[in-house]
Amino acid sequence: MTLTPSPATVLCISLAARPGSFGIRFHNHLYEQLGLDYYYKAMTTQDLPAAIAGLRALGIRGCGVSMPFKEACMALVDAIDPSAAAIDSINTVVNDAGRLTAYNTDYLAVRQLLERHEVDPGTAFALRGSGGMAKAVACALRDSGFSEGLIVARNEQAGQQLADTCGYGWVRDLDDRCPPMLINVTPIGMAGGADAERLAFTDNAIAAAQWVFDVVAMPERTPLIARALALDKSVITGLEVIALQALEQFVLYTGVRPTQAQVDAAVKFARNG
Repeated sequence: MTLTPSPATVLCISLAARPGSFGIRFHNHLYEQLGLDYYYKAMTTQDLPAAIAGLRALGIRGCGVSMPFKEACMALVDAIDPSAAAIDSINTVVNDAGRLTAYNTDYLAVRQLLERHEVDPGTAFALRGSGGMAKAVACALRDSGFSEGLIVARNEQAGQQLADTCGYGWVRDLDDRCPPMLINVTPIGMAGGADAERLAFTDNAIAAAQWVFDVVAMPERTPLIARALALDKSVITGLEVIALQALEQFVLYTGVRPTQAQVDAAVKFARNG
């Protein structure tokens, strides 16, 4: 990277409990390639209201928001885009001369990917997970016309609440059910995690599925995706989600939409960090 921030540089940041490097490398790579005087930095905070107030006070253009701040941020902004209002959760804040507008580009990315992959909304699915990202995915499915779904979650309260919000069923375990689309929105399969080698669904369920969607982005080929590809299933990967949601953040911050070749190069650069 050869970016050299100056007093005129437009600053964008992210707030997360555990800041990662993907966004830093993705955004800064595109800023450099497109000749934009922007700089992106990942941060964390113990005082969310003060951090959001700092966006206004310091003229920070944009802020990515990760767990555990996605819902708490909603009361701290001036306007909420439909993408965030749909799920009562945000992941992006844009500062327009002191007016803060919240978006959810996770939700936007999932909706775009379902359309891009031409997944039939009549496809029944099982979604494993009940956290903030599961909410974004479930609401994106609902708003894309998917009416037949199961939320699979051991936490009954959270699972039932998400199911009720979206009009789906809830089960603690999938057992012998084999829906045509399987969606993992848990940390199972995440590199470096306690369950890095585990499958989010059984071999029987994967073998019977038509579609497998894993929101875990690192590695790109999680155990679930690798098994699905070995069985010649259609897949949507977490890397596709993280790349597309980061792209939509980039466009919101800069007003510039890179070419697909530029995006692909930025994703490759970010992955190798």
